Amino acid sequence: MRYLLFLFLISVSAKAQLPAMHCGYDFTSYLVLDVHEDGKKENIKNLKITVVDSLGKEVVNVNNIYSFRNSNEPLQFSMNYQIDENGNKITAENPKARWFFPYAKDNYLLSIAATFPADKFSVKIEDPNKKYKTQTIQLFAFNMYMLCSSQAEKTVQFGRKANRPIDIVLERK
Repeated sequence: MRYLLFLFLISVSAKAQLPAMHCGYDFTSYLVLDVHEDGKKENIKNLKITVVDSLGKEVVNVNNIYSFRNSNEPLQFSMNYQIDENGNKITAENPKARWFFPYAKDNYLLSIAATFPADKFSVKIEDPNKKYKTQTIQLFAFNMYMLCSSQAEKTVQFGRKANRPIDIVLERK
């Protein structure tokens, strides 16, 4: 009996020490924006969207502290785009096309570290063509996409649904 108990404890201990499987997005999260006019569904193209601090200054990704991309540059959103079956960006119609970031469609997105302190920052939306008013929107931790099951399990089960784009309605000037 002691022998069986000993084997059981050894096997449980061995399983506990196995490395956990990792998700491709373990250390990454995304901010996704749906920027449109009131009453319209399509996103407004060619906007300048940056992360700003409490003083309205652009946040610079010094030594990749906030994102694993674009080190020492301001945190700036880009449009999601479609890719072909080889992962290459496409511009023409392709029936096999899929979105680069599959959890968003025709939206603006920004890849950030999973440890990004969203509550400290805002998003500033500017129209270089001057058709729309500039807006600044406060970010919150729940705005970040939780992409791995270990992260998603930690999210709250009530309130705002996780992994939804931030809905931003721009006003014409």
